[in-house]
Amino acid sequence: MENRKQTSTNYQNEQRLNQCPVSFTLSMIGGRWKAAIIWKLSEGPLRFGQLREAVGGVSDRMLAKQLKEMQEDGLIARRAYAEVPPRVEYELTVKGKSLEPVLEAILKWGLSQMR
Repeated sequence: MENRKQTSTNYQNEQRLNQCPVSFTLSMIGGRWKAAIIWKLSEGPLRFGQLREAVGGVSDRMLAKQLKEMQEDGLIARRAYAEVPPRVEYELTVKGKSLEPVLEAILKWGLSQMR
């Protein structure tokens, strides 16, 4: 999450919202691309380019930002290999994998409402 001054109204609002389990969960997967990233990584580790292609429509800058936030939140792990050229893979952590049933429930609800 973004670093804010502890005296700011936004910081205080975030603290209040994070006391609610539903709001906390939504803050972890909120954002336009996070759910799609988690969904794609649930199939296994992916490199940055593979993930960008799998998600589709996300810019490099936004994908990097979302991955960094998710890494800071402990949802994904970034593994860098000492190779030439360098290779980096992203994968779900145990915490990230625990969101799979949540996303499946959201998928089912969305499908039922789109009909």
